Amino acid sequence: MPTQPPGHSAPVRIGARGSKLSLAQAGHMQRRIAALLGADPENPAEVERVAPLIVITTTGDRIQDRRLLEIGGKGLFTKEIEEALADGRIDCAIHSMKDMPSELPPGLCIAAVPEREDPRDAFLSREAVTLEDLPQGARLGTASLRRQAQSLHRRPDLNVQMLRGNIDTRLAKLAAGEADAILLAYAGLRRLGLGDQAKSLLDPREIPPAPGQGALAIETREADRDLPWAVALRCDPTTVCVTAERGALAALEGSCKTPIGAHAWLDGGALQLIVEALSPDGRQRFRHAGSAELSQLADPLASARDLGASLGQAIKDEAGDAIVL
Repeated sequence: MPTQPPGHSAPVRIGARGSKLSLAQAGHMQRRIAALLGADPENPAEVERVAPLIVITTTGDRIQDRRLLEIGGKGLFTKEIEEALADGRIDCAIHSMKDMPSELPPGLCIAAVPEREDPRDAFLSREAVTLEDLPQGARLGTASLRRQAQSLHRRPDLNVQMLRGNIDTRLAKLAAGEADAILLAYAGLRRLGLGDQAKSLLDPREIPPAPGQGALAIETREADRDLPWAVALRCDPTTVCVTAERGALAALEGSCKTPIGAHAWLDGGALQLIVEALSPDGRQRFRHAGSAELSQLADPLASARDLGASLGQAIKDEAGDAIVL
């Protein structure tokens, strides 16, 4: 297992948001990083000494009463953390990959993508098991334009209501009857030990999740990209799949104003990818699928990025302005 060179004593300061889910994700990676630095991952004091966790509140955390698209997009979950990284106040940041904009600030990079959790969306309701089971005109709570559009494509009668907040807040609102159903990332539920709350899971090939959903991004300064602890955290299959999905995101100029879903998986030596974009009201859906053979002779990440970019561009050419809010 790679460790820092002998004599290396500077801690790796980890920045993360303060939500319960972010702290669970960051805490898991903190222990892994500490172990790679030679610390006992079961000794909290030792972990905190070599890989201290620094909580940073983002604009996206502070504003909870509006959709992200109304206040500047999903980059508001990363902006303050990336400023701390660029300024040298932290040495790496732990993000949910689906929160990462397609373009990163100059001088920063995604140094590692660890093994992915389950990428699927989870359907939660007090009574219904699936979206199709909901009564006519039922209230679906979500702050995601993608989930809104995909749900309205299947059920145009639904009353989609804006529902933001952390997972606990959304579960409490569902229990209180403020919505008849909600959709959440299954990965987040699992990381919080709440996987059993899901009534059903959406097929990611039929209803693609957000690009990168279920994966974490370890962001560093460019100069630190290949430090041994960062290299050791990389999961090659996950990185290839996420690269393809984010290639489509970049081609579609994806933001919170564009409902985009993408799902990639490996099938033998081939990378498979499904990309879709919808009109915000769900009436129009544009969908393309493709594959790429991954060869030892070619750069697999370049092949993945090109596949995503080509499918994203095909959708963009076909859809035009129909998919932009």
